[in-house]
Amino acid sequence: MNLIEAQGLTKHFRVRRGWRQDAIVKAVDGIDLTLPEGGALGLVGESGSGKSTVARLILRLIVPTAGQLRFAGQDISGLDDSALQPLRRQMQIVFQNPHSALNPRHTVFASLAEPLVIHERLRGSALYRRVSGLLDEVSLPAGFLYRYPHELSGGQKQRVCIARALALDPRFVVLDEPTSALDVSVQAQILELFAVLRQRLKLTYLLISHNLPVVRHLCDRVAIMYLGRIVEEGPTKVVFADARHPYTRALLASALDPRRPRPLEPPQGEAPDPARPPAGCHFHPRCPARLPRCAMHAPVLLPQADGGRVSCHLFSE
Repeated sequence: MNLIEAQGLTKHFRVRRGWRQDAIVKAVDGIDLTLPEGGALGLVGESGSGKSTVARLILRLIVPTAGQLRFAGQDISGLDDSALQPLRRQMQIVFQNPHSALNPRHTVFASLAEPLVIHERLRGSALYRRVSGLLDEVSLPAGFLYRYPHELSGGQKQRVCIARALALDPRFVVLDEPTSALDVSVQAQILELFAVLRQRLKLTYLLISHNLPVVRHLCDRVAIMYLGRIVEEGPTKVVFADARHPYTRALLASALDPRRPRPLEPPQGEAPDPARPPAGCHFHPRCPARLPRCAMHAPVLLPQADGGRVSCHLFSE
């Protein structure tokens, strides 16, 4: 069963460019995406590719410009806030920076109790037991309940943020660069915690990350975005072992992965202005393998025999 299904999902923003001059940024430009229940999908791309906008759309923090979005079979594309309220507890997010995600004036107990008081109206001993259980889920001792954020390390703060995301027993969790603000020595511990929680609680993850090794470790499938479009998607092992799209290959080259079996070329030049993307394939000005038609016609995201999809004229025949 697919927990998340997006068809033609689109989000355009109007931005001001100079005096009385507006431009349209196609942050998400008609993507199709599915995420099975219990799965983990990594969303990868350079800054400005549209990854975070996709996450905000799926969480319905913003309204799609066009397209359909289904959560557990229910179309949530046009639901208003009151209709979305029952679904909010099923969808949570762990933010990139735990230092700014926690209120410095709140103890750990207050931070974890807040959603339980609001949504479940827990009080007294029932609230204390539930909050203590959340700390146990993320391997923090009960003695941390009345500490303040400034008394915690970065890894401990992120564990508290994870516990808060789990408070309402969600089915779906967005992980927004969840280890990038942590020391390298702590990152592996947090990744292992995510893997354990996914198995124990049957969670579904959408991981937004620039860190390709993190995606390889945590995700079943990976989708590569460039200027609002998905250019390649497939099983993580397949994409990492035999990337097809030149942009995916360029990202892998930038990661300097010594396990790659053949040399790859990093991206050429700078990413275009999102408000003025190139015609045809958006990546063609930076692509070392571009064809004449790449500048005129946008390729279609086509399925491949190995279970992946790629949007590239090199593979359109």
